[in-house]
Amino acid sequence: MAIGREREHHRRTHTVSALLKEFIRGETKWTSLKGLHSTWICSSLSQVQTAWSMALMDKHKQVKRQRLDRICEGIRPPILNGPMHPRPLVALLDGRDCTVEMPILKDVATVAFCDAQSTQEIHEKVLNEAVAALLYHTITLSRDDLEKFKGLRVIVRIGSGFDNVDIKAAAELGIAVCNVPASSVEETADTSLCLILNLYRRVTWMHQALREGTRASSVEQIREVAGGAARIRGETLGIIGLGRVGQAVALRAKAFGFGVIFYDPYLPDGVERSLGLQRMATLQDLLIHSDCVSLHCSLNEHNHHLINDFTIKQMRQGAFLVNTSRGGLVDEKALAQALKEGRIRGAALDVHETEPFSFSTGPLKDAPNLICTPHTSWYSEQASVEAREEAAREVRRAITGRIPDSLKNCVNKEYLMAASQWPSMEAATVHPELNGATYRFPPGLINVATGGLPGAGTGVESLVSGTLAHGIAPVSHPPHAPSPGQPKAEADRDIPSDQ
Repeated sequence: MAIGREREHHRRTHTVSALLKEFIRGETKWTSLKGLHSTWICSSLSQVQTAWSMALMDKHKQVKRQRLDRICEGIRPPILNGPMHPRPLVALLDGRDCTVEMPILKDVATVAFCDAQSTQEIHEKVLNEAVAALLYHTITLSRDDLEKFKGLRVIVRIGSGFDNVDIKAAAELGIAVCNVPASSVEETADTSLCLILNLYRRVTWMHQALREGTRASSVEQIREVAGGAARIRGETLGIIGLGRVGQAVALRAKAFGFGVIFYDPYLPDGVERSLGLQRMATLQDLLIHSDCVSLHCSLNEHNHHLINDFTIKQMRQGAFLVNTSRGGLVDEKALAQALKEGRIRGAALDVHETEPFSFSTGPLKDAPNLICTPHTSWYSEQASVEAREEAAREVRRAITGRIPDSLKNCVNKEYLMAASQWPSMEAATVHPELNGATYRFPPGLINVATGGLPGAGTGVESLVSGTLAHGIAPVSHPPHAPSPGQPKAEADRDIPSDQ
């Protein structure tokens, strides 16, 4: 008898549990439960509680999954690399050496290089499947270029400047843009000061004179060869943009005896006192009081051709000009004319409006007293390796973490975060023992970094989780006004414009 009662009790419990699960899932109505005797339910209540809880959890998971599916509708679909290549694809767009990046990324991604100068040269497989892109300054990504990438989630600029990427359009497409702001601060500052000293001491021109066979045995000959060399102590160096590089240049220049002034409408009050510098209220004030002007601000739509015919006329007669920031800051036609007329005594440019630069073409080909270098102020072996390593680590943070929260140097985070309706998702986990895989593309179209073994992995989900919807609100700029009639000079608040 006891065995019979126990079997009946289990049968009743199972029946109630099943009905409760169906009721919670919406598969049955409450009327189906009303027929059960109340004492029967009560007698089984303790056993049914667990079933009730489990059914609620199943319902919650189902609703959450449906909500997530609805959220993902209308945004970029997840990148599916196929069964042979399940890990995300990271592409170096304008380079052909991945030996530094590969050890950092090989266990979480496939790394390929394109060696392209435009998106027209990038293989279709990269455009369709790449979730992360690394690039230098030799390729430009406009909105049209960005729209060609079907699954791109993050772009990392190997360097500090990012004016070759449309960061607002990238944000509207759900793409985070990052940079590496710290790797070349010292190199750019050292190069800037080297060019300044060269203009004052005319080392380049004396070297050229000797190479051309000029003899300087007498005082008169020395005076002729070294004509124009000037004493540095007591001269005033004007710095436009007191970011990382600007500050480094200021500290070095003070050691040589320069009096240093600066113009930067984006710096808070008091910075000048902490560095022992003099701040100018307007760009015009800086140009009037400077014997040498050095540019260290980023390039944007507000300060294109910051140095033009109008601002050059505001400079002191016979002043020097140095630019290691961005070529678009200087109107080269106006500069060439000023050099020919002697309004500017000498200029040194590491960056140019059109790169790669050539003396044989362009408005500067006949300009006197001009030193030009091929956009190399950022470079040293140490800085190059550090920049590439940090860029690869940023990509790794994007793959294994959340976008943009996990990113260290996201330059369009304000635009991305404006889409507050986008919820955060759990970051994907990556197995520590997974090894790197490589793609094999047709020869001549794309090259793949060597190293690593084929294997399975994850990481696409976390990149997809950081995607943002369209409709990004614009960012407001600080309410600072430049000199009368002049564009603003946006300093490198977050970046030294060294690359």
